[in-house]
Amino acid sequence: MPEGPVSRDAAPHYLWGTGCDGWHLVQTPALSIIEERMPPGTSEVPHYHRHAYQFFYVVRGILTVESAGVEVVLQARQGARVPPGELHCVRNRGGVDAEFLVVSQPPSHGDRVAAD
Repeated sequence: MPEGPVSRDAAPHYLWGTGCDGWHLVQTPALSIIEERMPPGTSEVPHYHRHAYQFFYVVRGILTVESAGVEVVLQARQGARVPPGELHCVRNRGGVDAEFLVVSQPPSHGDRVAAD
Protein backbone atom coordinates (compact mmCIF):
# COMPACT_ATOMS: atom_id res chain seq x y z
CA MET A 1 0.00 0.00 0.00
CA PRO A 2 1.36 3.49 -0.80
CA GLU A 3 2.58 5.51 2.17
CA GLY A 4 0.97 8.75 0.99
CA PRO A 5 2.11 11.83 -0.92
CA VAL A 6 5.79 12.74 -1.03
CA SER A 7 6.75 16.42 -1.17
CA ARG A 8 9.79 18.52 -0.48
CA ASP A 9 7.89 20.22 2.39
CA ALA A 10 8.33 17.07 4.50
CA ALA A 11 11.55 15.73 2.91
CA PRO A 12 15.01 15.89 4.52
CA HIS A 13 16.73 19.07 3.30
CA TYR A 14 20.40 19.88 2.75
CA LEU A 15 22.45 22.78 1.37
CA TRP A 16 25.20 22.39 -1.21
CA GLY A 17 27.41 24.62 -3.34
CA THR A 18 26.69 28.33 -3.12
CA GLY A 19 23.04 28.77 -2.16
CA CYS A 20 21.80 25.49 -3.68
CA ASP A 21 19.20 23.25 -2.03
CA GLY A 22 18.39 19.56 -2.12
CA TRP A 23 15.45 17.55 -0.76
CA HIS A 24 15.63 13.74 -0.45
CA LEU A 25 12.26 12.59 -1.80
CA VAL A 26 13.25 8.91 -1.93
CA GLN A 27 16.19 7.38 -0.06
CA THR A 28 16.55 3.61 -0.26
CA PRO A 29 19.61 1.36 -0.63
CA ALA A 30 18.71 0.90 -4.32
CA LEU A 31 17.27 4.27 -5.39
CA SER A 32 17.64 7.98 -4.68
CA ILE A 33 15.36 10.74 -5.95
CA ILE A 34 16.34 14.29 -5.01
CA GLU A 35 14.66 17.56 -5.90
CA GLU A 36 17.30 20.27 -6.27
CA ARG A 37 17.25 24.04 -6.70
CA MET A 38 20.13 26.03 -8.19
CA PRO A 39 20.04 29.85 -8.27
CA PRO A 40 21.19 31.65 -11.43
CA GLY A 41 24.97 31.61 -11.93
CA THR A 42 25.64 28.52 -9.79
CA SER A 43 27.32 25.27 -10.76
CA GLU A 44 28.72 22.11 -9.27
CA VAL A 45 32.26 20.82 -9.66
CA PRO A 46 33.01 18.23 -12.34
CA HIS A 47 32.85 14.70 -10.93
CA TYR A 48 31.78 11.14 -11.71
CA HIS A 49 30.17 8.27 -9.86
CA ARG A 50 31.70 4.82 -9.70
CA HIS A 51 28.39 2.93 -9.63
CA ALA A 52 25.44 5.34 -9.86
CA TYR A 53 23.51 5.83 -13.08
CA GLN A 54 21.89 9.28 -12.95
CA PHE A 55 19.02 11.02 -14.66
CA PHE A 56 18.50 14.79 -14.43
CA TYR A 57 14.97 16.05 -15.19
CA VAL A 58 14.17 19.77 -15.26
CA VAL A 59 10.91 20.86 -13.63
CA ARG A 60 11.39 24.64 -13.91
CA GLY A 61 14.01 26.91 -15.45
CA ILE A 62 16.97 25.93 -17.62
CA LEU A 63 19.83 23.59 -16.66
CA THR A 64 23.05 22.95 -18.55
CA VAL A 65 24.38 19.41 -18.14
CA GLU A 66 27.95 18.81 -19.26
CA SER A 67 28.71 15.12 -19.63
CA ALA A 68 31.74 13.54 -21.32
CA GLY A 69 32.73 17.00 -22.61
CA VAL A 70 29.38 17.67 -24.33
CA GLU A 71 26.98 20.35 -23.06
CA VAL A 72 23.22 19.87 -23.30
CA VAL A 73 20.85 22.71 -22.38
CA LEU A 74 17.67 21.35 -20.83
CA GLN A 75 14.38 23.20 -20.66
CA ALA A 76 11.47 22.30 -18.38
CA ARG A 77 10.18 18.77 -19.06
CA GLN A 78 13.49 17.61 -20.56
CA GLY A 79 16.09 15.28 -19.09
CA ALA A 80 19.59 13.89 -19.57
CA ARG A 81 21.16 10.55 -18.64
CA VAL A 82 24.64 10.16 -17.14
CA PRO A 83 26.07 6.64 -16.91
CA PRO A 84 28.49 5.53 -14.18
CA GLY A 85 32.09 6.63 -14.69
CA GLU A 86 31.20 9.59 -16.92
CA LEU A 87 32.63 12.96 -15.88
CA HIS A 88 29.81 15.49 -15.56
CA CYS A 89 28.53 18.65 -13.89
CA VAL A 90 25.44 20.84 -13.98
CA ARG A 91 25.19 24.64 -14.27
CA ASN A 92 22.46 27.23 -14.12
CA ARG A 93 23.33 29.85 -16.72
CA GLY A 94 19.74 31.09 -16.85
CA GLY A 95 18.16 34.09 -15.14
CA VAL A 96 15.84 32.17 -12.78
CA ASP A 97 16.21 29.30 -10.34
CA ALA A 98 16.63 25.89 -11.96
CA GLU A 99 14.52 23.25 -10.24
CA PHE A 100 15.13 19.65 -11.21
CA LEU A 101 15.03 16.02 -10.12
CA VAL A 102 18.13 13.87 -9.81
CA VAL A 103 17.37 10.16 -9.95
CA SER A 104 20.27 7.86 -9.02
CA GLN A 105 20.47 4.10 -9.04
CA PRO A 106 22.10 3.06 -6.80
CA PRO A 107 22.20 6.25 -4.68
CA SER A 108 25.09 8.55 -5.60
CA HIS A 109 25.99 9.85 -2.13
CA GLY A 110 29.28 8.27 -1.09
CA ASP A 111 29.89 7.22 -4.70
CA ARG A 112 31.13 10.60 -5.95
CA VAL A 113 34.70 11.13 -7.18
CA ALA A 114 35.89 14.69 -7.87
CA ALA A 115 37.75 15.35 -11.11
CA ASP A 116 41.51 15.72 -10.78
